[in-house]
Amino acid sequence: MERRRMDAALLVLFLGHLAAALEVPLDLPQPPTITHQSPKDYIIDPRENIIIHCEAKGKPHPSFSWTRNGTHFDIDEDPNVTMRPHSGTLVVDISRAKAEHYECVYQCTARNKHGTAVSNNIVVQQSRSPLWSKEKIKPIVVQEGVSLVLPCRPPAGLPPPIIFWMDNNFQRLPQSSRVAQSLNGDLYFSNVLRDDSRNDYICYARFPYTQTIQQKQPITVKVLNMDAINDTMAAFYNDTDLFSEEPADDRKPSFLIPSGPSSSKTVLRGQVLEMECIAEALPTPEISWTKVSGDLPAKRTSFLHYQRTLRIVNVSESDAGDYRCTARNQLGSVHHTIHVTVKAAPYWISGAPRNLVLAPGESGVLTCRASGTPKPSITWAMNGIPIENSPKDLSRKVEDDTIIFTDVQAGSSAVYQCNVSNDYGYLLSNAFVNVLSEPPRVLTPANKVYQVIKNHQALIDCASFGSPIPKITWFKDSRSSTLDGDPYILHDNGTLEIHIAQAHNSGRYTCVARNSIGIYENHIFLEVKEPTRILKQPEYKVVQRGRSVVFECKVKHDPSLVPTMTWLKDDGELPDDERLILGSDSLTITDVTENDAGVYTCITNTTLDHDSASAELTVVERPDPPTDLELTDQKKRSVQLTWTPGDEHNSPIQKFLIQYEDLLHHRGHWHNLTEVPGTKTTAHLKLSPYIHYTFRVLALNAVGFSRPSFPSRVFKTEPAAPDENPTGVQGFGTEHDNLVISWKPLSGLQSNGPGLHYKVMWRQKAVDSDWTTVSVANNSKFVVSGTPTFVPYELKVQAVNDYGAGPEPAIAHGYSGEDLPVAAPENVQAIALNSTLAEVHWDPVPFKSIRGHLKGFKVYYWRERSLHKHNPHHVEKQILTFSGNHSRGMLPGLHPFSLYSFNVRVYNGKGEGPPSPTQQFDTPEGVPGAPTSLIVTNPNLDSLTLEWNPPHVRNGRITGYTLKYQPVNNSNELGPVEELALPANETSVTLPNLKYSTRYKFYLNAKTVRGAGPAISQEGVTIMDEAVASRQVDIATQGWFIGLMCAIALLILILLIICFIQRNKGGKYPVKEKEDAHTDPEFQPMKDDDCTFGEYSDNEDHKPLKGSRTPSNGTVKRDDSDDSLVDYGEGGDGQFNEDGSFIGQYSGKSASRDTAEGHESSEAPSPINAMNSLNSFV
Repeated sequence: MERRRMDAALLVLFLGHLAAALEVPLDLPQPPTITHQSPKDYIIDPRENIIIHCEAKGKPHPSFSWTRNGTHFDIDEDPNVTMRPHSGTLVVDISRAKAEHYECVYQCTARNKHGTAVSNNIVVQQSRSPLWSKEKIKPIVVQEGVSLVLPCRPPAGLPPPIIFWMDNNFQRLPQSSRVAQSLNGDLYFSNVLRDDSRNDYICYARFPYTQTIQQKQPITVKVLNMDAINDTMAAFYNDTDLFSEEPADDRKPSFLIPSGPSSSKTVLRGQVLEMECIAEALPTPEISWTKVSGDLPAKRTSFLHYQRTLRIVNVSESDAGDYRCTARNQLGSVHHTIHVTVKAAPYWISGAPRNLVLAPGESGVLTCRASGTPKPSITWAMNGIPIENSPKDLSRKVEDDTIIFTDVQAGSSAVYQCNVSNDYGYLLSNAFVNVLSEPPRVLTPANKVYQVIKNHQALIDCASFGSPIPKITWFKDSRSSTLDGDPYILHDNGTLEIHIAQAHNSGRYTCVARNSIGIYENHIFLEVKEPTRILKQPEYKVVQRGRSVVFECKVKHDPSLVPTMTWLKDDGELPDDERLILGSDSLTITDVTENDAGVYTCITNTTLDHDSASAELTVVERPDPPTDLELTDQKKRSVQLTWTPGDEHNSPIQKFLIQYEDLLHHRGHWHNLTEVPGTKTTAHLKLSPYIHYTFRVLALNAVGFSRPSFPSRVFKTEPAAPDENPTGVQGFGTEHDNLVISWKPLSGLQSNGPGLHYKVMWRQKAVDSDWTTVSVANNSKFVVSGTPTFVPYELKVQAVNDYGAGPEPAIAHGYSGEDLPVAAPENVQAIALNSTLAEVHWDPVPFKSIRGHLKGFKVYYWRERSLHKHNPHHVEKQILTFSGNHSRGMLPGLHPFSLYSFNVRVYNGKGEGPPSPTQQFDTPEGVPGAPTSLIVTNPNLDSLTLEWNPPHVRNGRITGYTLKYQPVNNSNELGPVEELALPANETSVTLPNLKYSTRYKFYLNAKTVRGAGPAISQEGVTIMDEAVASRQVDIATQGWFIGLMCAIALLILILLIICFIQRNKGGKYPVKEKEDAHTDPEFQPMKDDDCTFGEYSDNEDHKPLKGSRTPSNGTVKRDDSDDSLVDYGEGGDGQFNEDGSFIGQYSGKSASRDTAEGHESSEAPSPINAMNSLNSFV
């Protein structure tokens, strides 16, 4: 037996590839297949007609029949039941019958000539929602702190109802860790409070199929303490359930459900496991769960009803074991263990059996592999008849969950049923064996176009059918080779996969289906598209309310795809608001409000792919003003201020600014008092006496300050003596015999009380004298008269009010008034450092003679005259000031070779003292200025005369002049420089031996012993000789003419060389023949426009040279020179064609020459002679 089982298993493995499910086209013969049926447990609404579904397909189309409760159901005999045309679906009309008469077990059968398929057993039950039984519920009086259970006990319904508790206003009763509903619907109180007293605890049951809600009678609960129970016991004695008479003390937890230390629970695989533990205690306990034998499945586990319920979904065998719930409070804990057993109704291991299509002579298997707990049993049937009662078939062999078919024959098609069952359910599956002989066909539409995105997977279908099963091969474009390697993957169903499609994978694909009967091919096209990508994503934005914001979303996509862009806000549609403006690649929101804050997502879609990007919008605004200002901890000079911050509008508050208003001294003006960080809402404020304070607070965030808060109440501080004295105390004199004492007065905030005045004190420094004191009010200065001139004083100013004097003031220092200095600097002298700079020295003035604060020294200086003249200059005095205590100074900008006078004075804050005795000094010579004029006179052919005037500014004694000159040509180029030294007493000079008609440039400067000064320049031209002038008119001496002639000569030379080469090719020929040979292309004259020889005629012999100057008679006149081509050859007139090229035609002056010209042939002249002639021309 074991050996046979192993052989069967090997055969299954060998034939497994043949058992793939095939979709048989409906135009081919095939047994029935049930495509739709009602569920096994079919609950119906009794108010509607009963519809029991049974749909099937097959070829030919199947017929249908039904069984009810295991026996044949004759539909024709029941007038209330009809079967839909071309279908097995039953419709029961309950308008004439009761629904409960049709609560039975139904099974549908679909058959044709190839086999029979059966449905599941369909158990039809009508939904029930029974009414609550009438009962009178007595009020419940319970002592505060005890536990309580309010039972619901709903009527049994199909399916079970959904339970919930509400009050008379249809509001759900609040639940918590203390009060919760159990799985059976009862309401549990771990301990009751006085607030639990009410008369409308109502349990509701909702029945889902009929959508009806049933209501239990309201329950009244009255919670009393022990004294109240004693007072009211008589009133409730006859009609009240009294749950407790003992006082409720704190106690450790105990379980209300489940009871005992342990319990058990059974659950089916795939269902939901719910376990609950409800405990009572005072204080209220906390519930926790653990699995004793392992960990809870985190992804499938949840806790409900404030940890009271443990819920595990999709239960598997691994969830079996012990679970422990623990209830704990401060007084102790209690445990309960629940043992969970997992059973399993039958379930498929590798799916239900698949239909089998075989060709005659082929083999295959049907597999019905399932599992369950306990292990299920498997039975087979053929066409609805147990297989053991079916006709014998040698090609069929049953091995437990497998049927093996070998060498099947035509006509052996059938439907096989596999039934797997255990105590918890069953599985019933139909699978047919269809024996066909069919050539291949491809079911995928021809020329279908697949479009995929680059770098994505491409799946190209080639769904086929044939019996035997066709083999699929793929080709691309030229069909040079099959596609059966990387990057192609061929699946068993014929689908061709390209794991990562690229652009070169686009093209035409051919799939070929082939079996032993025939061959079929189909063409399919693949287009690989560029992906859609968002190149510029929207960015996070922070914007102030009322402004605009733009989210950009720039997209790149395949040109053949048309993208559509959609914007979402918080994963939902955009609000319908005209402020939201959609552009082609942007979203603009104008006049932003706080409701616009959120996450905005740009989604771009094509028919093949999509891309998305999100960005958050944060709307900020100035914070709302703080509220609820309160003053606490009030003391004489401090108070605690607290406030409640306003809405920060998405921008954290950075700080709070506290301001105050002085209603006593400065009403209507707010002053900054202090700042605190944005994380604080209190401030300890230090205050001044004698102020009527009101406070307000402003909040600052990144946008700006909020509006001020409403002012606080008034807080008045008591008066006190001043805490400080005036600042800025100083003493100075406005006259030589007074002392002005001034200070900065105290503000109203600093006065600390009424009657503010100042105690002013002074005494002379360094003299043993007492303080002189006066009282000054409503003023900030005091004038002391009759003081010595510029004497140091010590000063004090003290603040005093009606409540006392301020602290001892600090001593300040000052001086009485200044007077003009009475002494001049002594030992004054000057040293000339150079021709424009001198240094002045003096001795300091005694301090007593200054009679004030030394400010500095002033040097008065002026130019008396120049040393080379004796007349004085009338120049105003110049003053140089040297601030501070100096004993020397520099005098810049002096005139060279001059006599200067000067004196020095000391000055103070009052003014200048007397001048020192006037001193003088000389400045040395300097370089002179330029000569005042330079003119050119008496121009001759080779000489010029220069005249000049001496410099206006000589700066010394002139020792001579230097003259430099150089020629200048027409291109303004300078020639060599000539230099001439001239004596100081000359003012003119004649320059001989100059070139005629030449321009000269002259430079003249004067000299002293210090050197040469700047030069004056001038230009002059010598005159031109008449004979020379006439020769220069000749054009032949002009440079441009010479260049032109050279160019013409070069051109003539090139043309002559070409001409001689052409003539040498043809040997000797008469000129006349040359004239007549116009048709010979070898001897065509050179044309003017394309550099070939053009035609000429006799009337052109005397044309002038192109570009040359010609007399009006049209002849070229020969001058006295030999520069002519006439001498070439025998002296005939040389002729040129129109473009100036020499054509070699000569006419003699004798008659014999003329006679011989027509019949003599002349040789071409040699190039040597031509060159000589050309040279003579040039």
